[in-house]
Amino acid sequence: MEISTVDIGLVARVANATKSYGVGANAVTALDDVSIGIRSGEFTAIMGPSGSGKSTLMHIMAGLDTVSSGRVWLGDTDITGMGDRQLTVLRRRRVGFVFQSFNLVPTLDIEGNIMLPFELDGRRPSAAEREWVDHLTGTLGLSDRLRHRPHELSGGQQQRVAIARALATKPDLIFADEPTGNLDSRTGHEVLALLAAASTSYGQSIAMVTHDPIAASHADRILFLADGRVVNERARSSAEDISGYMLAMERRS
Repeated sequence: MEISTVDIGLVARVANATKSYGVGANAVTALDDVSIGIRSGEFTAIMGPSGSGKSTLMHIMAGLDTVSSGRVWLGDTDITGMGDRQLTVLRRRRVGFVFQSFNLVPTLDIEGNIMLPFELDGRRPSAAEREWVDHLTGTLGLSDRLRHRPHELSGGQQQRVAIARALATKPDLIFADEPTGNLDSRTGHEVLALLAAASTSYGQSIAMVTHDPIAASHADRILFLADGRVVNERARSSAEDISGYMLAMERRS
């Protein structure tokens, strides 16, 4: 009997995941036989130099890309061979995303952007879900901005909207791709604190791709990738320790 992903306390995992692009002499291996899991209720940072495979790993775990070989699970759902339509529904219902560029819909007001996951799923939120969204907008300081359009908000406020949208349906897992990349350091720190609070206060599972040691220092666990492989894993660490390790990685490469 195969042990399930949930049984071992993981919200997502890959086993022997390999991803190659191109063929023959032009082939590039972005992931090379990676086996790793994202722990339930934990804030995980995925780090590595450019070209290390960290974004590819996130895209595969989120069902945005497929493996060349290996297997991928979200919860206990094996998504390895799923078609595009199935993956679209799965992402909509079980995965949240926070991007560097916010990805808000400019023609919708803030409430419309936050409620978009329900709209895309063709349903109205339940009373409990509506109460949860109201709680989120209050906690994130957005209650008096709900009728504004994204362009009327600061970058930090827009990212708060993106976080509220990602949390609205209480997804199994939130993927954050360089979520502070377009923010100043103070606002970036606030956004990272919000993500960390979502994990500690609400038990939200979060996987964040970042190259920034300060951002990674907010995570409970840090995975380091190089040349398409996981080369190290650390518990919560200071930005100085992470930066030192990253520099040592670059010297060895």
